[in-house]
Amino acid sequence: MHNANAPLKPHIILNDVDCDRLGRLALEASDRVPDVAETLLAELERATVLAPDKLPDDVVRMGSTVRYQTDDGSERAVTLVYPAEADIAQGRISILTPIGAALIGLSVGQTIDWTTLDERSHALTILSVEQNQSSSH
Repeated sequence: MHNANAPLKPHIILNDVDCDRLGRLALEASDRVPDVAETLLAELERATVLAPDKLPDDVVRMGSTVRYQTDDGSERAVTLVYPAEADIAQGRISILTPIGAALIGLSVGQTIDWTTLDERSHALTILSVEQNQSSSH
């Protein structure tokens, strides 16, 4: 269902490996975190899916370290990980969080609106993306 008042979302790109694994993860999590799972599935559905070696380096994927600026002007760097690897104190953000689902597939310079678990709306802009070769996949 398309909401005419909803802002347009930026184009996102995923690799086929992440897309398949994240789709399964979202379906498995739909009973525990239904809102986030639904958001993640919607992001996967609208993404352009490429082979891993065709994904540009500035695109957020699993294991990427992302520096972003929020609509209040603050900057933060986080690494996007699977739930078992999440550690907020170390900046390791689960894909199964509202911000994790918002970050996946974005490129440097893109802005996206996202809603926190307490229903507050925010926007963030990607400043840089670093690929961590040692991250698990």
